[in-house]
Amino acid sequence: MIGIGLSATATAAANMSPIAWLSTARSLASGNGHGGAGGPCYDLVNTARSVCRGPRGLSRSSIATSPHAARAEVGTELTFEIADHAELALQVAPASTAGAIDAEELRVTLDGRPLPADEVAVDHGGRVHIVRSGPGRLEIRYRATLQRAPSETRGPGVAETLVARRQSRYCPSDALESFVPMELGWLPEGPGRGRAVGAWVNRRLRYELGSSGPLDTAIDTLLAGRGVCRDFAHLTIALCRALGVPARLVSVYAPGLSPMDFHAVAEVVAAERWEIVDATGLAPRSSLVRIATGRDAADTAFATTISGSAELLASNVFASIDGLLPDDDHQSVVLLA
Repeated sequence: MIGIGLSATATAAANMSPIAWLSTARSLASGNGHGGAGGPCYDLVNTARSVCRGPRGLSRSSIATSPHAARAEVGTELTFEIADHAELALQVAPASTAGAIDAEELRVTLDGRPLPADEVAVDHGGRVHIVRSGPGRLEIRYRATLQRAPSETRGPGVAETLVARRQSRYCPSDALESFVPMELGWLPEGPGRGRAVGAWVNRRLRYELGSSGPLDTAIDTLLAGRGVCRDFAHLTIALCRALGVPARLVSVYAPGLSPMDFHAVAEVVAAERWEIVDATGLAPRSSLVRIATGRDAADTAFATTISGSAELLASNVFASIDGLLPDDDHQSVVLLA
C-alpha cells in the first residue's frame, strides 16, 4: 500500500459501515469522522488556519530523481468536539483539476452515527464539503487515490489576474508599497521575479512551529521573522503583489513533507502561466496535489466554522506518490494541475 498511514486507514475503512464512494460532482452521505493524532487543540472561529509542520528546508540527499509519478494517494483524519451545534465547510478533497479520481471515500460520524455531507463546487476546481453537526465528537475520514493530471499550462484569465493583484485579509500588499522598493526593487523584472521573491522569503524567515497565530498577516510575519508554511506563503504573495506580480495561495497535499500535514504554497503569474513558489522548501513541488486555491488562507482553510463552534482535537494527514520522490532545486519552473 502507498501512503503514510494508509494501511491502517484501509483496514479501518474495511470494517466501517456505511462507506460512501463519491464522484466529484454529487452530494454524499458518509460516516462521521474526525480521527487523528497529535497537535494542539484550538478553536475554529471562522478564521482560516492551515497548520504546517516540518523542518525548514528539504534534504537533497533524501530526494531521488525519478520520472513523473502520476498516481497519488492522499487523505486526512480530523476529530472535532462540538459543544452545541456547528456547520463546517471542509476543504480536504483534491481539486477537480488535480487528476482523475480512481477511488474516494469520505466518512463523517457523530459519536459513531453516520452524518451526511453535501459537496459544493467552488472556484478553481475546489470541492467543499458542508457538514452540519449536533453536540458530540465529530470525526471525519477522507482518502482518495488519483491519477495526477499533467501540469496546468492554461494562461491566467483577466478576472483572476485582477483578483491576484489586490490586497487581501492576510496579504495586505498595499501596506508594503514603501518597503518593497527599498528591499526588493533591485530584483530584475521578468518571469523569474516571483521565484526570486520566494528565495528572499526563505532567507529572511525562520521556520518555527507554533510561532504564529491564526490571525497573523504577512506584515506580522515580516516583523517576527519566523512562521510556518502559511506565513511563508502569505509573505511571498504580499511581496509579489506589491511588486505588481499577481499571486495567490494554494493549499496542497505534499508527498515528501515531514512530519506530514496540510501544506500551503504560493502560485504566481510568470510568462503568462501560473507557477508554484514554495518559500519553505519543505517538499518537491512536482509531487504536490492541489486542494484549494484562493486569495489567501481565508479562502483555502481545510476547515471553516460557518456557524456554531467546533474545537479541533486531533488531525492526521497522509500523502504519497508511486515511485521515488522527484528532486527539486526550487529554482526551476514548476506548474501544478
